[in-house]
Amino acid sequence: MERFVRFMESGTGRLVRILLGVVLIVIDLVAVGGLAGTVIALIGLVPLIAGILGPCLVRPVLRQARAR
Repeated sequence: MERFVRFMESGTGRLVRILLGVVLIVIDLVAVGGLAGTVIALIGLVPLIAGILGPCLVRPVLRQARAR
């Protein structure tokens, strides 16, 4: 799992997260529409913003799991 986190924090991983966020937002607003599309598009903001800012949101979850 550590390799996954390292990849997601790399430049390529950040690009993947940005693209995933954009794809989710576009598909949901165009194809799904309505309230459900808006909610899913807002969920798409999470990988988009995380990709832009850089942190991998899985790392804190892994730290908590190891601490137990």
